[in-house]
Amino acid sequence: MCDYEGSDYQQRFWERGGREYEDRVEAIALRRLLRGAQGAWLLEIGAGAGRNTPRYTGFQRVVLLDYSRTMLREAQRRLGREGRFVYVAGNAYNLPFADAFFDAATMIRVLHHMAEPVRVLAEVRRVLRDHGLFILEFASKRHLKAILRYLLGRQKWNPFSLEPVEFAPLNFDFHPRAVEEWLHAAGFRVQRRLTVSHFRLGLLKRWVPTGLLVALDALAQLTGDWWQLTPSVFVKAVAAPSGSPQPQAQPSHEPRTLPPFRCPACGFAPLPVEPDRVPCPQCGRVWPVRDGIFDFKEPLP
Repeated sequence: MCDYEGSDYQQRFWERGGREYEDRVEAIALRRLLRGAQGAWLLEIGAGAGRNTPRYTGFQRVVLLDYSRTMLREAQRRLGREGRFVYVAGNAYNLPFADAFFDAATMIRVLHHMAEPVRVLAEVRRVLRDHGLFILEFASKRHLKAILRYLLGRQKWNPFSLEPVEFAPLNFDFHPRAVEEWLHAAGFRVQRRLTVSHFRLGLLKRWVPTGLLVALDALAQLTGDWWQLTPSVFVKAVAAPSGSPQPQAQPSHEPRTLPPFRCPACGFAPLPVEPDRVPCPQCGRVWPVRDGIFDFKEPLP
């Protein structure tokens, strides 16, 4: 697992790293793909410090899941511990939620840390209702800079081949066609693609006004269904009907304040929730609740 525990990633990369252009163009992509989307529950996988969380305005409650408690505590400081947000520390390979509960899910800047992306996508499909919305962003290996470097002999790996490339430990670039094949195998239907960060070059970001780069990128994003030649690709997919009975929605006069949790050790669901712990009656493990964070990363000793 790629663990950001103890990291200052939010401050170092986003706030002090000159990433205003990337943040703004990703906001545009999310707004386009979420237009008209609404529901009771959205799951944000790899939520980090909650950079994108306020953008999910169409959903009544948002669950922020991250493997790093540090990132979740930062998100709490930014968003507050009360209200429509639920904070969960857990593993994306084994999501601690019952089947077919969420109306939507997002995974932004997360898949590139996954050595087993097919397994992760299957887990996302498991926790989504039939026809649930899934917004996925991934780092593409088939972008113009990589293609040019490969043709000039300055790069050994082939940007046109389907296998992932691990350019740094637990940092992968994927081929767009491979990602779509994995989504299909996991039970998703791709509806739309947007290409993002067309102008992610230090020279351009230094010399061209950010607003102009963002405006140009917003126009170029619309070519995503024709070709994908950027380092970042956004995909809008829906969960294809599974053929299995779906859980009945809870009556509106009994609003649910927490998602139904599933034991990541034995799969029992739904787990009972106590003020400071979530015990599993099947395997006996006890998952702590600390400072408003439901911690399914490690059980209590």
